[in-house]
Amino acid sequence: MNVTALYFSPTGGSKRSALSLAAALAPEGFAELDITCGAVAGDFGPGDVVVFSVPCYNGRVPGVAAGRLEQVHGHRTPCIISITYGNRDYDDSLLELQDIVQRQGFIVQGAAALVGQRTFGEIQVGRPDAGDAAENRRFVQQLLAARQGDLASPVALAIKGQRPYRGEGRGVGFVPLTSEACTDCGLCASLCPVQAIAADHRSIDGTRCLSCFRCIRSCPAGAKHMDVESYLDFARDFSRHLKARRENEYIF
Repeated sequence: MNVTALYFSPTGGSKRSALSLAAALAPEGFAELDITCGAVAGDFGPGDVVVFSVPCYNGRVPGVAAGRLEQVHGHRTPCIISITYGNRDYDDSLLELQDIVQRQGFIVQGAAALVGQRTFGEIQVGRPDAGDAAENRRFVQQLLAARQGDLASPVALAIKGQRPYRGEGRGVGFVPLTSEACTDCGLCASLCPVQAIAADHRSIDGTRCLSCFRCIRSCPAGAKHMDVESYLDFARDFSRHLKARRENEYIF
């Protein structure tokens, strides 16, 4: 089968999830389609299998990711969907992702809600990790065994959530700051998923910013930051609240 890992992944967690699931499906190799920085058209047939992976933002699929998925089309194409979330809850996001890809012509064969390191605070640091990848492999093996090679037939999946979806697929409003350490390399602007960083590489449009902190994690000079007390207090409280480990959930 022709397998493609398709992901929206500002800080890498959803990408790692997509790649581990795709590798389990096709250890001999697979294609990648990254929609993090812009829409990429894709057209898939019944002989393909697509692994969709996006993060959960406030219990929803990020609005920008949902829009970009409208450029991806299936023709009775089997797929696996996954949401990566930061140890709180994935709420309606996995159900929403199922609805999106089904509208685009895909047949969802399995779904996964996978724990990843949260953007804010020190929550589940390093996840998804090697243990999560091993769980993903077992999930794919079990799914393929249950389907007995038939990935074409529709299946009924018990995915939690409600319609209409609750909340909004945006970040929580923390806009990164820029220190004098900025060297004008422009890496942050080139990597911003929503082109919110101005040509001066310092100003950030708060109405567009996703609060994904990709610019903070990628800045080679450490110039992008959130070293303000309001954020630090929030991050400390959030880290304490979400310190208990949650496990991945698989549905097929």
